[in-house]
Amino acid sequence: MTIDDTTLTHDETNLITAQSAASRVLLLACGAIAREVLDIVKINGWSHIDLKCLPAILHNSPEKITPAVTDAVRAAEGTYAHIYVLYADCGTGGLLQQACDDMGVEMLRGPHCYSFFQGNDSFAQTDDVTAFYLTDFLARQFDAFVWKPLGLDRFPDLRDMYFGNYTKLVYQSQTDDPALVTLAQGHAERLGLAFEHRPTGYGDLENQLRDWI
Repeated sequence: MTIDDTTLTHDETNLITAQSAASRVLLLACGAIAREVLDIVKINGWSHIDLKCLPAILHNSPEKITPAVTDAVRAAEGTYAHIYVLYADCGTGGLLQQACDDMGVEMLRGPHCYSFFQGNDSFAQTDDVTAFYLTDFLARQFDAFVWKPLGLDRFPDLRDMYFGNYTKLVYQSQTDDPALVTLAQGHAERLGLAFEHRPTGYGDLENQLRDWI
């Protein structure tokens, strides 16, 4: 099955492996980690998994994440043996965790995907307060999710206002892809930041899925 980042980003109703029954498990995920989730499912040979992705662009308006997740969980209730929410807090200020607790579903641990990809314990001990992070998804979708939303395509002089307090761009790679490393390094140059490549693999995303499934 071919997964298109643009489709996953904008199609809230995209349900992958659409077969559903009471014995199946639903992973309700951010579209920004869809490729990684599918890779983990394939690696582990899980055949009872359905994956529904919400638009990754919700991260530009984190106040919309909790209502969107709540609606999706409510719509799927009664159809699956288990529903797991593949979001960390992601800027919701604890509201997503509270909603998941109220609905009786589990979600990923950690403040955001940069933390769980690196490993939450490791990330908590990393002093990177002046680092700007990219994942594989954001390296591919940099213009759509960073450059254009900030208006830098129209007003490049705003770059220093947005990124003047950053010192480096940290690219956390989930896969071994030299082309993505080159792409991420180019994004660092565009932002005027030093570049650091930090291979993380799937980190606690894979660990958590294995614990659940």
